[in-house]
Amino acid sequence: MSRPRDRILDNLESIYREAYERAKTAGDEKRMTDLDAAYQREQLLLEVLIDIRDALAAGRADTTPAPPPDPLNALETIRRVTRLR
Repeated sequence: MSRPRDRILDNLESIYREAYERAKTAGDEKRMTDLDAAYQREQLLLEVLIDIRDALAAGRADTTPAPPPDPLNALETIRRVTRLR
């Protein structure tokens, strides 16, 4: 079973919020700006990936159940995507 969209996006926000607060405490304006831009970019990317996941799951709903997600493939995909920056 795949994780709900809200849980994924909440986790992303939590990670960035912690880093943003550390930068804010340190008075690092540049880091805060970079984190804000990175958060927006990653949020958009995750939303697109979740939409693709949901579309693929809907297409398979009439045939066979989807295989369990492979965490290693997911990590590899994220690694490849983040290298594109």
